[in-house]
Amino acid sequence: MIQRLVVIGNGMAGIKCVEEILSLEPERFQITIFGAEPRPGYNRVLLSKMLQEESSFEHIVTHSWDWYEENGVKLQAGERVCRIDVATGMVETESGIREPYDILILATGSLPFIPPISGARKEGVIAFRDVDDCETMARYAKTYGKATVIGGGLLGLEAAQGLLNLGMETDVVHNAQYLMNRQLDRTAAVLLQRRLEQQGMRFHLAKNTVNIIGRNRAQGLMFADGNRLETDLVVLAVGIRPNIGLAQDIGLTVNRAIAVDDYMRTSIPGIYAVGECAEHRGISYGLVAPLYEQAKVLAKVICGRETAPYKGTVPYAQLKVAGIHVFSAGDIREEGNDIAIMEYNGMQQIYKKVMMRAGAITGAILFGDTAESTSLLGMVQRGAPVTELVPQDHSKSRAEDAAEALPEGEMVCACNGVSKGDILRAIATDKLKTVDEVKSRTKASSSCGGCRPLVAALVKNGLSQVTASKPVVTSTAQEVVPVCSCTHYDHDSLKIAMVDEVCRTLEEVVSRLGWTRQRGCKLCRPAVLYYLESLGLQGRSAPKQLSAGDAIQSTALYEGVAGSVGLSFTNLNAERHDFVDPAPLDQAFGGVIWLREQLAAVWGSLSLPSRVTVAVSPGAEYPGGVLVHDIGISRSPAGWEIYVGGHAEHPVRQGLLLGLEENPVEVVLMAVTCLQIYRHSARYGEKIWEWIERTGILALRESVLDAALRKELTSSLRSTMLTG
Repeated sequence: MIQRLVVIGNGMAGIKCVEEILSLEPERFQITIFGAEPRPGYNRVLLSKMLQEESSFEHIVTHSWDWYEENGVKLQAGERVCRIDVATGMVETESGIREPYDILILATGSLPFIPPISGARKEGVIAFRDVDDCETMARYAKTYGKATVIGGGLLGLEAAQGLLNLGMETDVVHNAQYLMNRQLDRTAAVLLQRRLEQQGMRFHLAKNTVNIIGRNRAQGLMFADGNRLETDLVVLAVGIRPNIGLAQDIGLTVNRAIAVDDYMRTSIPGIYAVGECAEHRGISYGLVAPLYEQAKVLAKVICGRETAPYKGTVPYAQLKVAGIHVFSAGDIREEGNDIAIMEYNGMQQIYKKVMMRAGAITGAILFGDTAESTSLLGMVQRGAPVTELVPQDHSKSRAEDAAEALPEGEMVCACNGVSKGDILRAIATDKLKTVDEVKSRTKASSSCGGCRPLVAALVKNGLSQVTASKPVVTSTAQEVVPVCSCTHYDHDSLKIAMVDEVCRTLEEVVSRLGWTRQRGCKLCRPAVLYYLESLGLQGRSAPKQLSAGDAIQSTALYEGVAGSVGLSFTNLNAERHDFVDPAPLDQAFGGVIWLREQLAAVWGSLSLPSRVTVAVSPGAEYPGGVLVHDIGISRSPAGWEIYVGGHAEHPVRQGLLLGLEENPVEVVLMAVTCLQIYRHSARYGEKIWEWIERTGILALRESVLDAALRKELTSSLRSTMLTG
């Protein structure tokens, strides 16, 4: 006997549940879906991309009109259900449509939360929740110039980025001390704010809006401190509230949302709830992954199949706007947790922090490079031991490392429930060669797109030939070694703390970061003073605090380079004359001298983490120790070869090839870029070979060969030299 199944809500949770039911029992139900919007199913997660003009509505549609027809699903689009008659098993819409049901699924989703601000109902005040809101913003952008978003969370920042792309001056007002305060720590939030400010966004933090001013329409905001902000458009993005009106009308048990058990059953038999309108074990989820997990459980329950109960989902968040990648999962608070790993690369703007409790991973934050997000999410969900944290193989990207270490049963695409094994089997069976082919076949990366780097790595690594996952390489969490006995901070966390607290002098570091000695000691004092300079924290007018007694001393082997700088050049044996043709060699020696002079001029006024030696040679017959110096430059038939990381003393290290350039000017730029990256990301006292062994030659090579980054770094260097 065919049963009548009615779903109220054509959003991602409701339609996913229908999709799962059709895969299990395609002929068992007569299915009707009521959707308040006059549209087919679409991916609400991608609304921000639509607003940012990266996608059109057609690109975010998940289920076309044809899909409903082909699967025998009756879609009542643009019909809002206003009444449910439980006694007769009937639903009724505002337009008078009546539909009987045997089984009812409430997938009513959520509504934007409208804060109790005076004037919030005025014209020019909108929410950001659906396609209509995107179209309204685009329409306002054609007439008005200033927009303000109230809310510095995930949704608010995506809305603000879209408004920027529409050409509007955009301000973000947030009532907390820093952005995304529920998902990020202060360090990640500061990095995020800086990147967004560079794109033109303006922020007003720790501000409470009490009034939206304007006679007939919104013209500005009034804050609790009395300050005002002029604006033409106000976008409210301060949160959502579950849409529970229908549930309350029929007497379902409702808390913040509709109460459900582990099988998505409500307090009335035959009625189920799924998605943002449902509350499971006291939690109402607003993310795609838990909604899909709930939908799969509910589909099996309705089809009479055995299923494991839904036990809840670890919350996580991903932000991807204008090339900025942010990820957060689990409990990232420092209260009650310990830091397992914390990495910070100020030059490349990459930050990673993993939290643990009693040796188990509890939370993670990634900024800049989120390739490890999927594997870290799995670890957080499982409460994995910290020994599963995989040290990076610097011959590979982070995504490739994560892909190789991920167990085959682990989810790669949490949104669509696609595991690594699913992807590998699809690649092998269908001979898939691109990420888009994998996406089309498995739906991996088709929702939020956060797993796309990991999917690409699976394809690139050639793991399609692997039938069983490689064992996970294990290691203990990184040991934190304090800079000295004056503090508990190691070098990396010290730099982060100095940025967070905006310390501009040694005295401020000592007082704000809890030093045990008033002036520090001979170990920490030069490190602090160096970081003040290299991180750009020292004010332009502030005097240099690095004294000769604090600096790492070095011997300048090249005349004209100051000994306290930390940069020296080897002297070439320019007295050799046993060559056949003097003209080319004279020219080569001229190039050598020019290169040495240029490098000396650039770095003659800047400090470095440790003494750096540079060898420049006119050719292989005049080696000059190129391969055992920190930077070695040698003329070859193809151009100038640049080597880094050599070391002539114990332990002896051979320099690694950084690049090859024909133009001597580019040689200087490449060497300068390398030293600039070293200057900003190395730990004080860390030699170049130690730094490269820790961070990897591949990452350095990619950065140095990036023309845009090279230009940015050299520009930054010029600015430092002019203002230093």
